[in-house]
This record gives sequence, C-alpha cells and structure tokens, in this order.
Amino acid sequence: MNNIKENNNLVKGNFFTELFNYFYKSPKNFSKKQWSIISIWIIINFVCMFLYMAAGATFGLALVNCIYGILIIFGYFTRVIAMLIAPIFILIFKIVGLVFKQENEIQTAYEWSDALIFATIAATIIRGYFMEAYTIPTSSMEKSLLVGDFLFVSKYSYGNRLPQTPLSFPFVHNKLPYSETTQSYLEWMKMPYTRLFAVSSIKNNDVVVFNYPFEIDKPTDKKENYIKRCVGIAGDSLKVVNQQLFINNKPADNPDLMQHFYKVVSTEGITEKFIKDNDITEGGATDKGYLLINLSNKSKAKLKELPGIVSIEKNDTTFISGYTTFQEKYKWSIDDYGPIYIPKSGDIIEMNEHNYEVYQFAINHYEDNPTLTWENGQAMNNGQAIKTYQFKYNYYFMMGDNRDNSADSRFWGFVPETHIVGKALFVWMSWDSGNKEVRWKRLFKGIK
Repeated sequence: MNNIKENNNLVKGNFFTELFNYFYKSPKNFSKKQWSIISIWIIINFVCMFLYMAAGATFGLALVNCIYGILIIFGYFTRVIAMLIAPIFILIFKIVGLVFKQENEIQTAYEWSDALIFATIAATIIRGYFMEAYTIPTSSMEKSLLVGDFLFVSKYSYGNRLPQTPLSFPFVHNKLPYSETTQSYLEWMKMPYTRLFAVSSIKNNDVVVFNYPFEIDKPTDKKENYIKRCVGIAGDSLKVVNQQLFINNKPADNPDLMQHFYKVVSTEGITEKFIKDNDITEGGATDKGYLLINLSNKSKAKLKELPGIVSIEKNDTTFISGYTTFQEKYKWSIDDYGPIYIPKSGDIIEMNEHNYEVYQFAINHYEDNPTLTWENGQAMNNGQAIKTYQFKYNYYFMMGDNRDNSADSRFWGFVPETHIVGKALFVWMSWDSGNKEVRWKRLFKGIK
C-alpha cells in the first residue's frame, strides 16, 4: 500500500520535480576525457563548416549546421537529451508494471536513455562516415551479387560525402518507419556537395553504391540507393558492340558471372537438377517453342554439353526508349550502345547538337544549369548563346552484371560524383527467401 501511495504522489507532481532536479541539479563538471571528446567534436564541426562554405554554402547556413552539430554533444553530456527521452522509458516501466522507488526509477530511466543516445550517435557516425550495411533487393547484379545478400559498403574509400540533409531521422533512408509517403528528413537545412579526402579513386570494374540519379525530385543523399559495376570512369570512351563492352576501343574484362538471356532450343527438357546446380533463377519456357533463360558463360558452356540441345542463341536486342531521348534517336540498344564519352571535371566540350542531346540532362540537373536549351541551331544558357561547356564534376557509367535485366546507365545515363555513396566490400550474410535458408558459402565473401 505504501508503494501505491508513493507512486500516486509522484503522478500528482513530485515526480516531475525530482526528474527535473536529477537532470539539472546533478554535477555538470566535465571530466578531462569528456572535454577532450567535446573539443575534438567542435573542431570537426568547424572543419565541416569551412568545407561547406568552400563548396558554396552561405556563412549563416554553414554556421547553423555547425552549431547544430555542437549542440548534440553538449546535449548528450549535460543530460538535456536524456531528460527529454527519460519520461518515455518511465512510461514504459509503468505500462509493463515495473515498480521502482522514485530515485531508482529516475536513475534507471537515465541509464537507458543515456545508452540509447550513445548508441544512436555512435552508430550514426559509423554509418555516415565509415561503413554501412545494405541489402540486395533485385537481380540486376546476379550472379555476382544475389537477391538477399547483405553487404558492407565503405563510405571512406572514395572520400566521405558530408551530409547534404543533416536534419533527418536516424537509421532510415528517406521514409519514416512504417510509412510509404512521409519523408524522414527536413529540407530547409540543405547543404552543398562536398567530400573529405579519398583513400582511392573509383576504378573500372569497382562495384559501387550510388544514389539513383534519375530521381530528380529528392535531395541527392536521399535518393534511392543503387548498386552496379562501374564499367567506365571519367575520361573513358565507351561502347557496346554485340554485347561486348569496349573501353577506349579495347575489349573490357567481363565479370566472371556476367549473364545474358539466351534462346535455348532442346528436344529434351532441361532437368531440374541442372537448373538447381547452375543456379538458373530467371526465365523458362515460352509459347514460341523455345526456352528463354539467363545464363553465365560457365552455365552456357555446361548447357551445350547436355543431350538434346539443338541451339543456344542470344536473345533479341532490346532497344532503349523512355528515358533520355538520344539513345532512341541513335537506335542504341542494350547490346549495341555508343560510342559515348564519359566527362571528367574540367573537360570542355563543343556544344553542337549531338553533344547537347547526350549531355543536356547532366548539365541541366547535375551541374545546376536548368536554363540550358537548344534554340535555332545553337545552345543557349541563361539566355546567352554558348559554343562550349566546361564540366564541374566527374562522371561514371554503371552497368549491372545481369546485363539483359538491369536498368542502368545505358538507360538513364551518367552517374555524377555527387551521387557516389561508397565501395561494396564484402557479403556478411545471405538469405535465400525462396528456400528459406542461409547461403552459408556466401558469408564473408569478398566482392569483385
């Protein structure tokens, strides 16, 4: 009975007085270790402030972002943030029927709040600046990466991209949990693109995570994440001839597990065992009397050895339409594409009609020149005729290893450096949802 009376008194007002006293009258003398952490944090925020200003941010916006970052660490060490969260834990204690003495209840709520805040800050730093976990939702990189693969991506390899929308809900990308429409970020503090130093540059055949560039209605760092193989880097000339990729007029190395769709004519059915052993997961019989299945070079060679195989031919060419218009104009397809030049920062190109068509989308949307148009046989920018254009950024050309089932740069064009997220390192977990089992052989498998 005494406990019940005590808790009733707390509800009437004494509890909130004690809660306030616990957080605000507790000692605020920081230890040397805490001051060291605070000092380092402040320095980092001022460095970021000057980097943002160098990238074009106004002094006021950069300063607000800097103050916001500094307040987080002071809010943590002064228990201000914990005080805001602690009542939630106390409410949970009461809902689940946990009964504490008044001082123990507040102390426990603080400890839980402190642990949650520390974990959130630490995980946000790791996720934003060092390494982040991603999953593979589609088959565009099969069989190099499988649907259900969980992988770690290095954020520092190509240089940490500083947050462009720093006011966002932790641990989610662009939608709030349990919502399909409510965005998880505020856009009023929009920062310009800038990066810290890079450990390495993007190389041909790196597997790269990037923000989907064709999604122009969102901030860059909140666009959907894609993963593809970077087949062409800034300064490369690229073309695809009869399915073979050429870089600077030399045949490119094809990924070991690259796939294409093939028409397979057989007098005998392909056994379920062969399909399972060769991990054939896409395609099947058609109403035209042949099979249409996705094969790597290795599985294609094995299929040829089966009895009853009459022919294995490449599938009909798919022409590109519905994205940027120049591919359709030149009758480019996923098997025969280009030639096309991939711009690098500082390149100056002649603004003829061909170059306008090829690079117009990038110049309009990625280089922030929305007024670029083609009028009366010449390029116009800001109402002035221009004969040349100099690129601000490096660009990259991405393709999926599942070449006939990948929406990639062949459709929507170049990926600017502003959209690069990081380098895929290794698969740490893989789940086969069809068979409801772990793919044990893929655990901690490197990505190449």
